[in-house]
Amino acid sequence: MKPLDGQNLDRALQAVASALAHARAEPETVVICGGAALLSLGFISRRTKDVDVLAGVHPVDGLVDPRPFSSALKQAVEEVAKALGLPSNWFNAGPADQVMAGLPEGFLSRLQRREYGSHLIVFLPDRYDLIHLKLFAGVDQGPGRHWSDLKALNPTRDEMLAAARWVLGQDAGEVFPGVVRDALRIHDYADIADQL
Repeated sequence: MKPLDGQNLDRALQAVASALAHARAEPETVVICGGAALLSLGFISRRTKDVDVLAGVHPVDGLVDPRPFSSALKQAVEEVAKALGLPSNWFNAGPADQVMAGLPEGFLSRLQRREYGSHLIVFLPDRYDLIHLKLFAGVDQGPGRHWSDLKALNPTRDEMLAAARWVLGQDAGEVFPGVVRDALRIHDYADIADQL
């Protein structure tokens, strides 16, 4: 498996755009998140194993479930995986359920647009929204890269409080609020935990 850094991430996305154009396919528009978004925005320098597609973007409906990918996009992604030595799932819709679960208020209006040729538009979440998503991932998956990524985003206390309140709404389970508070305390955000 060849991990993606900022340079080969851009190369891979440009190659997808080129493959779509070569196939005379319709242009594709997606929202990516996770490590690939952080790399693209320059918040981290670590490598990532994949590109997490959070949503598709429809001109009328806004954010939509990207699954299943169009046959043209699927084919382009497979071609790029073979050409660049990437794993078959390097471009995936793993976090797409989050669109249905809910995103921070105003998420769509804060997206940042990147064009890769004429056939691929990628939207990236704003730093504020990445803080929310990374906190949720950190609480959900425990210590590791999500907390390191969150630290790289350098959230203010107000941003962390807003993110923590949003995260609390992502799971209706009885124990989840305690899990969120414990995770915050472990990572030096006891003052935020005490405000929830």
